[in-house]
Amino acid sequence: QVQLVESGGGLAQAGDSLRLSCAASIRIFSSYAMAWFRQAPGKEREFVAGITRTGGNTYYTDSVRGRFTISRDNAKNLVYLQMDTLLPEDTAIYYCAAGPIPRSVPLGYNYWGRGTQVTVSS
Repeated sequence: QVQLVESGGGLAQAGDSLRLSCAASIRIFSSYAMAWFRQAPGKEREFVAGITRTGGNTYYTDSVRGRFTISRDNAKNLVYLQMDTLLPEDTAIYYCAAGPIPRSVPLGYNYWGRGTQVTVSS
């Protein structure tokens, strides 16, 4: 059974940094593209960042490009989201997802974690 477990969320102030981790219990982790999505209260789930199976290519939504960095460690079945220069509008539940290719829509992913809360105060 595939499980994705996020960690690293919490409270931060504007300008701070946080690093999210996602531990994947997937038999062949390197066969999946990975992504981070987020969902703020009253809003739809939105794509934040994606990474290809080998980590050779990464993708970001415009609002986080230059501030967030996605990476993965296929030897440890981990994917990370380094979040720098946090803004109050980054407040959301952040979800890890696994799928065949890094797409920017939730329907493109087979597996999801339960999410980790990130709250950024001004």
